[in-house]
Formats: sequence, C-alpha cells, structure tokens
Amino acid sequence: MTDTRGTHPSEPAHPTGSDLHLDLPATGGRRAALMTALREAIRSGRLAPGTRLPPYRALATDLGLARNTAAEAYAELVAEGWLTARQGSGTTVAERAEPVPSGRARRPSRRPGPTHDLRQGQPDASSFPRTAWLAAARRALTAAPNEAFGPGDPQGRRELRTVLADYLARARGVRTDPDRIVVCSGFAHALRLLFDGAAPVLPPAEHGPLAVEAYGLGFHRGLLAAAGVTTVPLPIDERGARTGELANHPDVRTALLTPAHQFPTGGPLHPGRRAAVVDWARGRGGLVLEDDYDGEFRYDRQPVGALQGLDPERVVYLGSASKSLTPALRLGWMVLPDHLVDRVLAAKGEREGWASALDQLTLAEFVDSGGYDRHVRRMRRRYRERRDELVAALAARAPHVEVSGIAAGLHAVLRLEPGTERSVLKAAAYRGLAVEGLADYRHPAVGEEAMPAVDGLVVGYATPPDHAYPAALGALCDILPPCG
Repeated sequence: MTDTRGTHPSEPAHPTGSDLHLDLPATGGRRAALMTALREAIRSGRLAPGTRLPPYRALATDLGLARNTAAEAYAELVAEGWLTARQGSGTTVAERAEPVPSGRARRPSRRPGPTHDLRQGQPDASSFPRTAWLAAARRALTAAPNEAFGPGDPQGRRELRTVLADYLARARGVRTDPDRIVVCSGFAHALRLLFDGAAPVLPPAEHGPLAVEAYGLGFHRGLLAAAGVTTVPLPIDERGARTGELANHPDVRTALLTPAHQFPTGGPLHPGRRAAVVDWARGRGGLVLEDDYDGEFRYDRQPVGALQGLDPERVVYLGSASKSLTPALRLGWMVLPDHLVDRVLAAKGEREGWASALDQLTLAEFVDSGGYDRHVRRMRRRYRERRDELVAALAARAPHVEVSGIAAGLHAVLRLEPGTERSVLKAAAYRGLAVEGLADYRHPAVGEEAMPAVDGLVVGYATPPDHAYPAALGALCDILPPCG
C-alpha cells in the first residue's frame, strides 16, 4: 500500500507536469478505470515512450479522484511495465515496443528529398543569423510594453513600421511614413488582401484585368485566378517588361511588375519604361504594384531605387523578409498610397490574425540595431561568390551555356539550345538534381508572335548550404547538353 502522507517515491518534491486528457467511464471502479484509460492511451500511441506524466496528486485533482487511487494506479502500471518511476524524476511512459493496432491509419511516408537542390525561391537556410536574432528577441521582449502581448493591431506594430520607414527610405529610396505601412505575412498575403475576400481592395469589376509580366510565378497567377482576377501578360525583352503595350489594353488599370530584377528572367526595368509606367498609372487613374522581392541583392553596382519613389500615390510597394532573412519568418509589408490604407486595414479586420507581434518586435529591434544591415551585406558577399562559382563552373565545363540577366538576386537563368529544356529536366530528375525549367514560369496566354519561347533553366544558387554547393554545380554541369 502506498503511503500517501508524504511524497510518493515517483513524485518530485515540488510536483509539476503536463496536462493529460483521459476519458474515464462513469461507472465501475475508479482505479481500474484509470488504469484502463492509461493503458489505452499508451497502446494507441497517444502517450509515446518517454512522455512524462503529471504527478499523481495533480492527476487525481484533475479527474476528481482520491490521491491514493491515482497513486495505486501508477504503482500497478509501473509493476506491469507500462510506466517507469524514478525518485525525483517523476513517472514516464516506459520505453517499450507496443504495436499500433491494425485499424489505426498510418501516415504515408514522405518521399525522400533531392540529392542536389538548385530550386529558386529561398535563401540558404543555414545562413539565418540565429545568435543575433535571439539577442534581438531578448532585447525586444525586455523592452516591450504590456499591451504588445494583447490583441494585435492589424496595421502592424508601430515599432516595426517606424524602423521600416527609415530603412526603406535609406536602402531602397522609398518615400513613406509609418502610417502608410501595413504589415502582412508575405507577398502572397498582400495579394490576397488587395484582390481576394468578400470586399477586395481592388475589385476586378472596378479595376478590370491585371497586367502582369509574361514570365512570373504560376503560384501568384493561380492565387489571382482564384480571386476572379484576369491577368494580361506583358511581353519582356532585354529592357524588362514592355510597358508601352499597356496602351493596347484600355480596360487595364493596374499592373504588377518586378522593376528592380525581373522574375525570373533577371533584367531590370529600363529607366525610360520606369517613368513611362508611372505616367501611364497617372493618366489611367491606376496603380503599379511593385514586387521588390530581392531588391537589396545587386552585385555589380548599387541597387536601383524603388519605383515607388517616383510617385508614392500611384505605386504600391510590396516587400518581405523571405529572401533577405528566411521565408519561415512570414513577415512582409505594404507601402500604400494614402487612399488605400483604410481599405487595406478593413480587409485585414479588427485584429491581427497573421503576423506575430513578437516577431514584429524582434525584426524592429534587429533592423534598428544594425543587425539586418550587417546580415544583408554578409549575404550579398556570399551570394555574389555563389553566382561567381556558377559562372566559373559553366565557363570551364559548358562555355556554350549563357547566364542571362544582371548579377543580382538569388537565382540565375541558363539559356539552353531550342528544344532541349524538357530533356535536360528529365536528366536532372534522373540524377537527383532539383532544378526548374523556364517554361514553368511562362504565362499561358503569351503567344509566340508576341514573345517567342526560350528554353532555359532557373537555377537557385542560394539554396544549398556551402558544403553541398560544389557537388550541386557538378551535377548541374553533368546534365547540360553539349554545344550544337
């Protein structure tokens, strides 16, 4: 019999533990019912081996049982081998192999990842500045006011909007103030706020089709299509999107562009076309949506300033931390014309439901302390070296393959001989090399007469960690077709 006058041998002197949900039948002996419920939780896998159970006194209180009933149930299950108890360490589920019942659904096993990953779209995950970020988080949480831990402001934390206004003005030439910035959870979230929902900010019935670049992310086109938005492709050449063709679409009042570094083909929008598209927006009473997805990463010269600086009332600037820090952070920002701020906030709702206030405070401190600038400079050097390695490898092993676009961003496009893209992708898949073809990014409505298709590979040179990059480049060169 367990002595319940003092501490049970399996209980720490100051009992603590996790909550445990158990359903006990209303009839029958309490000890037997508790033992049955615990056995079933272990047998089904809901309580995994090594799981620490709550102290028997806490469990007894939660279930409305006598303490000695819970203590005796624990003791018997220890004796049976279901549980393990050690003085001062509490009671845990025993490390025992219990087969899962045949009727229980099993999750399908995940397919193994590629041997070499050169897909675009994310920075080197190993480069995230964990130590500096953690230090910023500690400073931010220490200084945070109590109200920061309540319901979030849909516009975003004032601290973050203030430092963003300063940083974007300094680094990207954006003209704004904190009251014109709305924090979101990334570029896709910004598109949903503008075009989707019961009361979209830019309803298709009012703004008509959306002009987009002939090459871009299919995910974004799909998101827009789901919101009922028709997209009209603008052909691209060596000067970027041919914005002069907007005049051929009188029903279009909004255009989505990547002016600093066209995605994915890699060229910047020509200065004359930058000015012309802003003039078009003014004359049409429309808007330009500027996706500045990697504007900080220009390697051959100073990055070109944001298009938004030419006319803050006609350009919506969209940025995020996905390329500069990590897509896991899920923080982005919209710099809006005055007349759109209230409409975007109405679309977000009364409370912030997407972007963590604590992450916002940490990012604000990280930027304000200079940590963000230091990280971007460090990654600019690293990614430039990565791109240089890619160019050198091609020069040595496949000199006939051209790297198109400017030295910028986290990816490059390799031009291939006509008709070879599909076979190269098949060879890559056979070798375990994950890489994407240029055709995947082409708008389905672009005709050959407007813009002939070009075969190519979109190579994300930022994705692999340093130790895996040389092998990935070797695998890439192995699958490239020979000259002619």
